[in-house]
Parts: sequence; structure tokens; C-alpha cells
Amino acid sequence: VNILDTPGHQDFSEDTYRALAAADNAVMLLDGAKGLEPQTRKLFEVCRMRGLPLFTFVNKMDRPALSPYEIIDQIEAEFGLETHPILWPIGDGDRFKGVLDRLTDIVHIYQKPTTRGGKAEVVEVPLTDTTTLEKLIDDEELFEKLMEDAEILEELLEPLDMERVMDATQSPLFFGSAMTNFGVQLFLDKFCDMGTMPLGRPAISSDAQQPNKSKNKDDDQDEDAIYTTMIGPSHPDFTGFVFKNQANLDPKHRDRLAYVRVVSGTYTKGMKVAHSRSKPTKRYNLAQAQALFGNDRTTVEIAYPGDVIGINNPGNFAIGDTLYTGTAKVAFPGIPSFSPEKFAYIRNPNPSMYKPFQKGIDQLLDEGAIQALRQRND
Repeated sequence: VNILDTPGHQDFSEDTYRALAAADNAVMLLDGAKGLEPQTRKLFEVCRMRGLPLFTFVNKMDRPALSPYEIIDQIEAEFGLETHPILWPIGDGDRFKGVLDRLTDIVHIYQKPTTRGGKAEVVEVPLTDTTTLEKLIDDEELFEKLMEDAEILEELLEPLDMERVMDATQSPLFFGSAMTNFGVQLFLDKFCDMGTMPLGRPAISSDAQQPNKSKNKDDDQDEDAIYTTMIGPSHPDFTGFVFKNQANLDPKHRDRLAYVRVVSGTYTKGMKVAHSRSKPTKRYNLAQAQALFGNDRTTVEIAYPGDVIGINNPGNFAIGDTLYTGTAKVAFPGIPSFSPEKFAYIRNPNPSMYKPFQKGIDQLLDEGAIQALRQRND
């Protein structure tokens, strides 16, 4: 599983959109105490534009939180999105006792870790074993509420419909605590079972032999005709697109990485690829690829459809570019840009520092962090 952690702040919504362009599923992370925050609406609209299956995880249940029913009502009122609880919480804050897995009717009782940030100990008890449950929960009010909630949810909620989940009209809902690592593994297991597999992408191709093609030119121009085709994970040639550039990950080396989402075929170390904006005969050597997790990097020898890899970018790869092998030129649709929301003049006060100043501006432009606007006749 490749996890792309996108910024939640509203100033980074365009960066979030680029990351979602490479994703096949989306997880909406909510604060149990705050519920829906102002920027959540914009990020949800980005997910809706992409048509991604949306999973919802309500975090920080180990702190005082809103009622689960309040959160369900907020999501439905704000987004018109129906939720289906999978993991249901038992209490919150200091009284947070665990979660009910409604798919298996197993209650996971939470034992508080002895150290901050430690992993919670878990005891699994069937919902039907009321005697053991009441003893472990050790709170008559919470026990009775759990049994009542389980009955209400079973009777009143619409059943889980995976077709609707894939259509983004129903969202599986989970509760847990990332700080104590409780409910997170349960969520990831369910997510791997329920999430969609890596999907293909529509592309423009010059190969008349591509499957599922639709011709854009007249029949008498076969030799130079351009076709629209769906390239899926089973496509034999390697294809991928750049969705993010990042410079100075290592300040000592001033490196620059292009993040590539593999769409089809297989990446292997040292392979040569063509570039959608370069001449068809020009090839680039991908000598090294990396996988990143936080500040950790690992070398990638092989990558498959759905994987995200970081490749060294000498300045040739821009956001939205396509890399491919094979004789047919392939180009995936570009990633659109949002209209600027903040405007400012940037001037270099020191003419002797023109080159470093321009280099910094160019790097910000390459990363998509800014857009350069010029006055007419400038």
C-alpha cells in the first residue's frame, strides 16, 4: 500500500489535488472533537472532482469528542454523503474503552498503554458474550449504550453497498486513536480489503494497435493518427506520470526528486524511458528510484502499477509529464492548476544575486508552489 499524506490546510489544496491525481482511494481524516473543519469542505470537493472512493476515519477518540451520531449528521448535512459505520467507538476521552467491528460483531477492548505513544493492548470479545464484555468494559452506562447502539445501527442504517462506495456515494466510517495506535491497524486491514485496486488512466497514444481506442482523425491519415485509449495495469509497457516535484530534500546535496505514479508495466532499476514533451527518439536513464516514508529513504529495484517512486530530476521532468517505454508515444492528461488566491510582487533588491534569486523562483515554479504572472509587454 502506498500512502500519500496530503496537507490538510486550505493553502495547500492544489498540492492535495496533485496527490489525489495519483491516488485510487482517499481517506478523510477528522478530529473527533472538532468534527468537520472549514478546509475539509474544499478538500472533499477535490475528492469529488476526482470521483475517488472515500473512507472516513475519526481520530483522537482518546480525547473528549463529539457524539458519533453528531459526526454522521455533520457529514451528511455538509456533503450529502451517506456514511456506514464499520468501527463504532465505545466512549471517548478517559472513558474510551474500545471499538465494535460491525462486520464481524467482535468488540476490541482497549487497554491503555503505559507509555505515551505506546501501542494499546487489545482484547477481542464477541458481541454476544455479554457477561465477559460487561466485566471488561467495567462501566455499566457504556456497556448498555454499546448494546443499544449496536441494535440501533443494525435496524436503522442502510446496508454497506460496495458499488456505492466505489461510486463515492457512500463512505465507510471508522473511529480510533492514532496517538495510542488503537483502531489504526483494524482500519488499514479493512481498507486493504475494501479499497479499489490500482486503476488505469485515459491517455493519448499514437499507436493504432492500442486496445479500446477511439480515433480523432480521418481514416485516410492512419500513419500519423492520434488515438485516445485506456491504459490499465495489465498494459505490457511501462507508463507513469509525474505528479509532484520537490527540491532540497537533502540540503547538503541540493537534490531534486520527481514523484512518479506507475500506471502500467514494471519499473526496473536503470531502465530507459521516453518523455512526453521530448523527441520520441530521446531516452532518459532512470538509474535510481527511491521510496520515501517520512525522512527515511529506501532504494527501489522494482515497482509495479499503483506504486509511487521518486526519481532524480535533472530539471527535465515537470508536473503532469508522462514517462513511457515502447515505440508508441503516450501522454496522460495534464494536472490542472487552480486559480491563484493570493497575489504579491517579488523583486530582487540585490542585482548581484540575480542568478540565485532566479534559481529559487524557478524551483518554486517547478514544484507548483507559485504561478508567475507578468504584465503585458513585460
